[in-house]
Amino acid sequence: MRRATYLLPVLAVVIVAALSSVFIVDEREKALVLQFGRVVTVKEDPGLAFKIPLFQEVVTYDDRILSREVGPLEVTPLDDRRLIVDAFARYRIADVTRFRQAVGSGGVQLAEARLDSILRSQTREVLGSVRSDSILSSDRVSLMNRIRDNAITEARALGLEVVDVRLKRTDLPQANLEATFNRMRAEREREAADEIARGEEAAQRVRAQADRTVVELESDANRQSEIIRGEADAARNAIFATAYGADPEFFAFYRSLNAYRGALKSGNSTIVMSPDSDFFDYLKSDQGRN
Repeated sequence: MRRATYLLPVLAVVIVAALSSVFIVDEREKALVLQFGRVVTVKEDPGLAFKIPLFQEVVTYDDRILSREVGPLEVTPLDDRRLIVDAFARYRIADVTRFRQAVGSGGVQLAEARLDSILRSQTREVLGSVRSDSILSSDRVSLMNRIRDNAITEARALGLEVVDVRLKRTDLPQANLEATFNRMRAEREREAADEIARGEEAAQRVRAQADRTVVELESDANRQSEIIRGEADAARNAIFATAYGADPEFFAFYRSLNAYRGALKSGNSTIVMSPDSDFFDYLKSDQGRN
């Protein structure tokens, strides 16, 4: 009985020690076995692993690709046109031993703070070496690759591998944005005024050409009408002359009828003439003149 009383606590201690010496490495993580703060073993393969109880501890780090947002950053390109830049990076812990040595117990939080500093400095350096037009154009892809390549070299000292860097937003500061907007509006208004002036000039040319065409058409029409009228008058006179030559008496009768029609209109009720006037020859007799 006395032996059993001693064996039970010993057995419990052995079981607890055995259980505390076993740990599981997840497939999404890497594990470090530390002894008094010094790295003893690196466990990268998933499954069961062992450590010395009480003397050793296990620290795990995420082995997946992580994202890090870089807050708004003001940069000044070569043309002194300030820009506000937002960026983000994708990275992973490539060397857990170097990572532990670099950040100690600070872990991922301290590493991301240092990575922010690296990304900010590289972004300022790369974007400050070009003009703002290049940053706002399709050339920004090559600029992002330059930032990534420079950050890879510095992040390697932290045990990190920078996979990618992207610029999410590149805007002007609010004060510069208002000034740029006013300048763009003034340029568009000037272009609109130039277009209006050119349109009015073209309209005046068209109107002048149309007025000239109208005058030419009217002049030609008047000329042709005068020619036709003159030809008609000549034909009429020729007909009258032929008719007079064919029967002078009928022609005199026709002219007298026209004279009566013009003189004896309604309203002309008073005529003072001599009774012997030739005007009344065809009224006195159907034979005309005696």
